[in-house]
Amino acid sequence: MSIEYDAELAARRPRLRRPAGRLRLFFYRHPLGAIGALIMALFVFAAVFAPLITGYDALTTDAAASLARPGAAHWLGCDFMGRDVYSRIVYGARISLAVGIGSTLLGSVLGILVGLPSGYLGGWVDLLAQRLVDILQALPLLVLALVMAASLGPSLENVIIAIAIPLIPYVARVVRSNTLVLRELPFVEAAKAVGMSELRIAIRHVLPNTMAPLIVLATAQLGSAILVEASLSFLGLGIPEPYPSWGRMLSESAAEYVRTAPWLVIFPGIAISLVVFGTNLLGDALRDLLDPRLRH
Repeated sequence: MSIEYDAELAARRPRLRRPAGRLRLFFYRHPLGAIGALIMALFVFAAVFAPLITGYDALTTDAAASLARPGAAHWLGCDFMGRDVYSRIVYGARISLAVGIGSTLLGSVLGILVGLPSGYLGGWVDLLAQRLVDILQALPLLVLALVMAASLGPSLENVIIAIAIPLIPYVARVVRSNTLVLRELPFVEAAKAVGMSELRIAIRHVLPNTMAPLIVLATAQLGSAILVEASLSFLGLGIPEPYPSWGRMLSESAAEYVRTAPWLVIFPGIAISLVVFGTNLLGDALRDLLDPRLRH
């Protein structure tokens, strides 16, 4: 029995090394993560091919179609200016993903620049870096993003910066905690013994080994960044008009049209909920996949 099982496993192993085999294995072991990946793939597809899958321009107004109900002409209805809601949600995916990915990447890079030398060098460098992290983490993510957005002004670049800065302490602490463990391992001592510089050891050997938990954290932060962008736009501090943003769509419609034209609130809210839900599911699956302590 064991010989047959080993033979079967050996026969399947080459198939599992292929991308398609790994993808099937991921879908089998992490079905919720696969659902999250499909949701994110759907939004990425919509953002990339927005001109091909929409029949109306997201910025074009039509007074005759003002507050038109969902139907054959306008699948998700129109807003008070006659703009097609479906087109605005699809084009809004570009804004949300651009802000989410941009702020997550910027916050991760800055967090690495703070956390890596803090954990590897220690001493006064660690002391100063951790006090900076404590200052940034003293305020909640949304509150600090509000302060930064109000200071910088409403624009796409400023929103990315405003959301990236509150993400720095979370990345810095994860990188620092992993670096503190890695710098005591034998491979670091071996690198020092052969004469490698501290900078090269930190970048070439320590940093790559912190990528797995950092990828998981970045995936979780992507959903938070998109949610914060929607909150900033809802409060008038996010992406300015006339660019479509899910949060601004809610801000324009929630108070006045929630009863007379509920589709103006329902569909942008569903889009925000789905993308945050998808990133959370994908982040949980990546954590199970990349964290060796959770492997069975």
